[in-house]
Amino acid sequence: MCDNDSFDDMLEYQLRTGVSRRQFGALSFGLGLTSVLSVADAAAETVGAEVEIKTADGTADAYFVHPSKGKHAGVLIWPDIFGLRPAFKQMATRLAESGYSVLVVNQFYRIKKAPTSEEHADFSDPETRKVLSGMSATLNPDTAMVDAKAFIAFLDHQPSVDKKRKIGTAGYCMGGPLIMRTAAFVPERVGAAASFHGGGLVTDKPESPHLLIPKMKAQLLIAIAENDDQKQPEAKNVLRESFTNANIPAEIEVYAGTLHGWCPLDAKVYNAEQAEKAWGRMLALFARALA
Repeated sequence: MCDNDSFDDMLEYQLRTGVSRRQFGALSFGLGLTSVLSVADAAAETVGAEVEIKTADGTADAYFVHPSKGKHAGVLIWPDIFGLRPAFKQMATRLAESGYSVLVVNQFYRIKKAPTSEEHADFSDPETRKVLSGMSATLNPDTAMVDAKAFIAFLDHQPSVDKKRKIGTAGYCMGGPLIMRTAAFVPERVGAAASFHGGGLVTDKPESPHLLIPKMKAQLLIAIAENDDQKQPEAKNVLRESFTNANIPAEIEVYAGTLHGWCPLDAKVYNAEQAEKAWGRMLALFARALA
């Protein structure tokens, strides 16, 4: 779901800058994480725990975090190809501090429990790239339907989730197509969906995510990396036309100066300024669509 061109861009950036994923990860968590997460989102006290969720295909491991008091709109987060890891738990916690009950999942649970990649996994290693690409290839529209329904059902059974409010979903990289499938497969529950540098939202295949737009009832945020747009400039226009034809509100923007993968806190191409902008747009979407 993240195409090889995107992988090549991430690798090229690393080789050009000389910054390893380990070095950049340390920078993100040692500096960026502290500064970014200290930006107050009217932080609520939260409670988080590792959870297991039964699906038709097995048992998925995930992390669930929510405000310690009250009922709140639920949010489902789909990680990028590196999978469920501390950076995404931190991001889920930050979102919970803004007043949401957040589930971030291991989308590769059919293969192994998280972590599904080595710490600071690096695409410059051919074996790592082969393994992660192979894992990504095991997911398809059928597995997405199974998972979306099971994960949303889990959220709806939690005391901290307000079932009177719609559910939101957010996805990064390969999670982009998954938020669109989630919105289409469970349209009565999903009220907002946000894609960050999503790969393969528009393809020439019959299962292309953009063809599902008429089935959705959610409002969308599509945050596009600049280099992704350069490789597929027509995709944003296809998306705009598709959302307009379906009468579905959608904010579609190319984020200047960003490379594929710029949003997760531990990404070597992390762009703090633009990631914060995208985060703010997601909060605005959720406040508007999940109220």
